[in-house]
Amino acid sequence: MRYIDELVERHKNLKEIKADIVKAYEVITETYRNHGKLLVCGNGGSASDSSHITGELMKGFKKDRTIDEKFEDRLKESIEDYMDKNKNPDAHLKLNEMKKNLELGLPTIDLTAFVALNTAFSNDKNYLFAFANVVLNLGEKNDTIICISTSGNSENIINAAIVAKAKGIKVIALTGFSGGKLYDIADVNIVVPLNEIYLIQEEHIAIYHALCLDLEDTFF
Repeated sequence: MRYIDELVERHKNLKEIKADIVKAYEVITETYRNHGKLLVCGNGGSASDSSHITGELMKGFKKDRTIDEKFEDRLKESIEDYMDKNKNPDAHLKLNEMKKNLELGLPTIDLTAFVALNTAFSNDKNYLFAFANVVLNLGEKNDTIICISTSGNSENIINAAIVAKAKGIKVIALTGFSGGKLYDIADVNIVVPLNEIYLIQEEHIAIYHALCLDLEDTFF
């Protein structure tokens, strides 16, 4: 966990919550080792953070994440079948192209990315339950959800956390201030010890960058 170590050296105010950041890393690591996935949600700037986290985990961050030999063999078979049906002899070129461009990721879903679903649900039902509804239908027992809310009091994020707990999903709360109402729901609380929203958000970025980098080191 060298990136978490480096994080708290650069951001001295995070030293007091280092154990919580490490615990979040351990929970997410266990999730991936048990073939679970990570869900992420937030509002406004925290919605952008949800997308950012997903981007860092679903493709290479600092490392190349090339496909493994076992999948390469299966991919080769699929390409050869495709080329045969299209009477194209250059299967080796397609394989090389795919090997060069495909990257392995850690399964992560940004709940804010379901634009059509979330807006339809909000129109027909209630936006405060939109993320909770996605958790209900996509979340599984071995999963973990990161709920991002600077105040810890965003009602739609709290609802997502409640549904997650009902489904046996671990909840990591990434907050600030005092942790808000999310604090008593979450399994792991990363509470940035600040009381200004933009400063909390700046620390959130640094924290999840460190988490994503250490997870990449662990799995690749």
